[in-house]
Amino acid sequence: MVRPRTRAVTAGRPNEPGEPLNTPIVPASTYVAGGDFTYARESGTPTWVALEEAVGSLEGGRATAFASGVAAVAAVFELFPIGAEVAVPTFSYSGTRALLEHAEKQGRFTVRQLEPEDTGAWRAAGDEVDVLWIESPTNPTLHLMDIASLTGRHAKVVVDNTFATPLAQQPLADGADVVVHSATKLIGGHSDLLLGVTIAADETLAQELRDARTRNGATPGALEAWLALRGLRTMPVRLAEQSKTAALLAERLEAHEAVTKVRYPGQGMMIAFELADARAAERFVGRLELIVHATSLGGVESLIERRARYAGDAHVPPGLIRFSVGLEDPEDLWGDLENALG
Repeated sequence: MVRPRTRAVTAGRPNEPGEPLNTPIVPASTYVAGGDFTYARESGTPTWVALEEAVGSLEGGRATAFASGVAAVAAVFELFPIGAEVAVPTFSYSGTRALLEHAEKQGRFTVRQLEPEDTGAWRAAGDEVDVLWIESPTNPTLHLMDIASLTGRHAKVVVDNTFATPLAQQPLADGADVVVHSATKLIGGHSDLLLGVTIAADETLAQELRDARTRNGATPGALEAWLALRGLRTMPVRLAEQSKTAALLAERLEAHEAVTKVRYPGQGMMIAFELADARAAERFVGRLELIVHATSLGGVESLIERRARYAGDAHVPPGLIRFSVGLEDPEDLWGDLENALG
């Protein structure tokens, strides 16, 4: 089997004589009867299928593309029965927790929040609850969770693999039931699309997720799917370069007197670091000139923000900065950081 970097380039690519080298944008909703495609909401489009084949190849399962990462999360929630108990990390993507809080208010789920690195509590929960919703690294604090030790229990295991990407870990191989991505982030890689993906190794689960997309009409656009597939082709080289820069900047941030804590998982392009308080953090982001103060991540440009300024992350340390490292020159990025810190 070819290595992930090769699969990122080749999976989902046409290979018949006379076909285009890359699947084109197919902006069609309706197809002539008698073929594999009928109506896009139900059968998909060639562009969606190519993206799904490529992501599924990297994650080791059957992928389904959605209109956004939150749409993908919502579809996964439809797999679980009314009254299910779901364990979720206290520090995790605010969109996921908002959906869970809404479902709990409606009486659909019971939510149990656990500290992400309390592995003992997560193992115990695996025998008690219906669903373990895992992020590793967590958003925005970059805590790591032991996925392999939490599978094989009573609970279904869902892993949001957006930060790690399938290049760093394949949760399905560790026994997870479903993997979720916000393809808006590293897969797309250019801050120009909204798209989500689910991946399941079990065909029944995969089909249930596809059925949920069909019922809810949470379908991706043809352009967005094509852009995500194009972004996926370069993800390995982008992430490798971004990770090198992130490791260098994390080391320098840790040595800076204004920084009280740095959390960097050892790979990847995300850094979380803390300043003394909210005021210091706001002053810092306001002084940056090269690094953009914005709320997303995973693009070619470096983005930074103080997460506790949002209601959904109000429990995050007030001085915590989430830093998505881009492809700029490392020394230019450090110069911007150092000036803003100083």
